[in-house]
Amino acid sequence: MNITLKPEQEALIHAKLQSRQYQTVDDVIQAALDLLEEQDKADEQWAIETRIKVDEGIASLECGEGIDGETFIDYLLHRNYS
Repeated sequence: MNITLKPEQEALIHAKLQSRQYQTVDDVIQAALDLLEEQDKADEQWAIETRIKVDEGIASLECGEGIDGETFIDYLLHRNYS
């Protein structure tokens, strides 16, 4: 695989190498890919957790629990953040 980097990307890699935090270009690329994978997993987990919360909210509303939208917006606008 051939990759063409933008000048700012090359400069970032060279800066990482000069900092001695990484030994090789491969180390820099691997660290970036590891972070990308970690972020993807975190995003996936967030989506799963959000779907669960939405489902719980819908179930609560179907049971007659909860408040109407106007009341909720009023609550958000007037709650104390301290």
